Amino acid sequence: MIEWTEQQQMIRGMMRDFIEKEIQPHIDDLEYNGMPPYDLMRKMFATFGIDQMATANFDRQIAREEAGDTPDKSNDDKTTEERPLTDAALDAVAMPMLLPMELSRVCPGLVTALGVSVGLTANAIMAKGSLAQKKRFARDLLTFEKVGAWAITEPNSGSDAFGSMKSTARRDGEGGYILNGNKTFITNGPFADTIVFICRLEDPEREQQDWKIVSFILDSGMPGLDQSAPFKKMGIGSSPTGELFLSDVKVGPDRLMGESEDGYGRSGAKSTFSAERSGVAAMALGLVERSLEMSLEYANTRVQFGQPIGNYQLVQLKLAKMEVARLNIENMIFRYIETRARGKDLTLAEASAMKLYSAQAAMEVTSEAVQIFGGAGYMRESRVEQLMRDSKILQIYAGTDEMQVVAMARDLMGRS
Repeated sequence: MIEWTEQQQMIRGMMRDFIEKEIQPHIDDLEYNGMPPYDLMRKMFATFGIDQMATANFDRQIAREEAGDTPDKSNDDKTTEERPLTDAALDAVAMPMLLPMELSRVCPGLVTALGVSVGLTANAIMAKGSLAQKKRFARDLLTFEKVGAWAITEPNSGSDAFGSMKSTARRDGEGGYILNGNKTFITNGPFADTIVFICRLEDPEREQQDWKIVSFILDSGMPGLDQSAPFKKMGIGSSPTGELFLSDVKVGPDRLMGESEDGYGRSGAKSTFSAERSGVAAMALGLVERSLEMSLEYANTRVQFGQPIGNYQLVQLKLAKMEVARLNIENMIFRYIETRARGKDLTLAEASAMKLYSAQAAMEVTSEAVQIFGGAGYMRESRVEQLMRDSKILQIYAGTDEMQVVAMARDLMGRS
């Protein structure tokens, strides 16, 4: 794949029109005044039939599983057999990337809020949950009727999410569990209806660092579960982020992911991390495209010393490097689309390289956009300063730049 198809370009244009008309007017309220983004996203889902498509796909998968065609979860992290490349297969991978690309041109935080709810929380349940749990929790998340949160990070953890994990589940002796812990930097945490809570299962026969990692599906309002108000952040203000506090939250075995203590542990969480990386590249492309467009317009119209600043070679160098970054990210995305359309996965090194480069490129391009705009770029009215602040998170979440380097090196050297 070397370019977007005519149909994909048409859909991108329709999405861009919707975003400009329905989301752009609310940008200040979303970014700075605490307006929750969820109703706007539901309107977008309804406008483009995303909720109906999600429902149809969900119903088909549930019907298959009820008929006995159960996915083989043991192969979730393995490269699948290559299949012939078709236009339909390419579209199936490419289409879901268009929305984060277009949203990131204006409001990347909406992608984060949407991706965590639908991409992480719902897909974790669809991948590792029992049939009953899928029916009970997943449909409303996939259609965005309910908001989801995926809770792994803790105050004393970050890159070492598992090694530093203190949150626990204790068997209550009656088949259920008692949950305790504190999670922070949780996207959608303040408003989530459904929460995937990842913790350690207490085991008196082992050291704490060797306790099994398990997950539970929780509802907001459960006794002992408190959700904080949204944090104030450097960027992506449109994505509410907060803390979760659990104090002796009692749950039945039906809340345990997969209804098994082996249902969703380290491997399930790690596969979820990998799924985020292609989304980061799509966000980066949207940020880079918009920054380049705004910089080109400004360079052609801003006159200094009697001529447009685009006539000066130092500005031209900045613009040229922006275009190189745009092409590189787009080509990485095209390669990802074609690889997945063939039924194969990127290696860990490839996925990490894609995330590392696109995040760094977005930060560099948006910073240069501010520089081209000069003093005007430092003002909120220009919007390039927002793109710069929003870009920084791409180097932090879904694994910091430093952790991507570690992952790449270990994978290349054949180490786990």
